[in-house]
Order: sequence, then structure tokens, then C-alpha cells
Amino acid sequence: MVEAILDISHYQKRYGDTIAVRDLSLTVEPGDIYGFIGHNGAGKTTLIRSIVGVQPFNQGSIHVAGIDITADPVAAKRLIAYVPDNPDVYEFMTGLQYLTFIADIFEVPTRDRQARIESLASRLELTDALASPIASYSHGMRQKLVVIGALLHEPKLLVLDEPFVGLDPLASHELKTMLHELAERGGAVFFSSHVLEVVEKLCNKVAIIRKGEIVAAGTTDEVRGDDTLEEVFLELAEEADRTGANPAPSTSSEQR
Repeated sequence: MVEAILDISHYQKRYGDTIAVRDLSLTVEPGDIYGFIGHNGAGKTTLIRSIVGVQPFNQGSIHVAGIDITADPVAAKRLIAYVPDNPDVYEFMTGLQYLTFIADIFEVPTRDRQARIESLASRLELTDALASPIASYSHGMRQKLVVIGALLHEPKLLVLDEPFVGLDPLASHELKTMLHELAERGGAVFFSSHVLEVVEKLCNKVAIIRKGEIVAAGTTDEVRGDDTLEEVFLELAEEADRTGANPAPSTSSEQR
């Protein structure tokens, strides 16, 4: 049996008396590009922040390649890379200094880091800016820099929150290619996006979260059926509005 790259079991997160995410379970396997979609405030970023270890949770478990992120957070984080929705980076550094700093944290061998930085920066057309202070970078340039930093240690799990915001079409296309390459090497991608067309075309699996609960999960073809992913998403939202509650979750091998 193939070990899951990401295994989330009965996850729950509360803020005071408010349950933000309730009893959520899903599995991301090697080779998956897994889309995670939902309306604003549905719980997407809450879960993502727990996966990458920057936010505690109240119940359940999260394992990355078999490692419990609560019991051994350092070992788990060595396997993860995270690209947040807002690329906050150290503005006093140059781009190259930032990437060297990231390579040091993840102990990327000196013989490998230069080649990886050169290759990734070239593909995202950031090479000429690496000597400049990050303070001079546009939002899109910062996003590219964070993506390069995330890929430097060749993570097993790449977690992204709205990764295409601010990227030009060429950079967006190149990032999609990079995600496919990571999946083909046996890694996995888990990302949130409001751009449902991108999720539909890029992801082989998808989960829809509404009001802190999974309402559909499985292969992209299973979830969308004969409709588009946007149509399915809107239908679920309309059903919830009519009934005043989340629709009954669809069953699949991806939702346990």
C-alpha cells in the first residue's frame, strides 16, 4: 500500500466557542495535485496553516509522509514547502540572500543550491532581479521568489494558498508545469484557489469545503460529473442557502 503524502483525520479547529473546521478528513497521495476550494471564510486557510505547522488545532491528526506534525514538527516541516497567499519576505535582503537563507534552513547542499536557484529563477524570469533588494520587488516578483524558495529543497508536499495571484500568464504557465513535475517525481501538491477553471484543469483531485465541512471530495471527474466545477460549486452553495445547512457530503475514497 502506498503511503499517503498528506493524511488528515478528523481535524477540528475552534476559535473560542466557534468551530471553524469540523471533523475534516482527507488523503493526498503521491502524484496528486489536489485542489481545495470554498468560499471566503469556509476554513481553507485555517486548515492550510495547521498543515504547515503554524497554527495548532483542537482535535484530530495530520501526518505528512507518515510523520505526525504535532509529535515531530521539525521532521514534518523538512518535507513541506508553503507558499502563502501574501508573499511577506524580508525586504532588507536581496533576492539571492533570501534564497540562500532558505537553502541554509533546509540544509540544501552547496553543490546543489546554486544550480537549483539558477534553473528556477531562469524559468520564472527572475534572474536579473536577484541582486536587487526585495523592497524593490512588485507583488508578482515576490510571489515568484517565494515559489523558488519553496522548491529549493525539493519538498515531498507543496502547499499553496492562492498561488497564481499576481503572476503574469507566462509565470502562471511555468508554475503549473513545475507542479506537474513535482507530482511526477512522486511528491504531491495541495493548493487553495478561487480560480475554479485553473483547479479543474490542473488538479486530478478536489475537495469542496463549506462552513468548515467537506461537502464533496474525490477525483475531479467524480466531483464535477457532467457539469463544470464552477457549476457544482454554485449548486452546493445554493442548496446550502435553501436548507440553511451544509448539503450531505458526497462519498468517495478520498473522504474517510
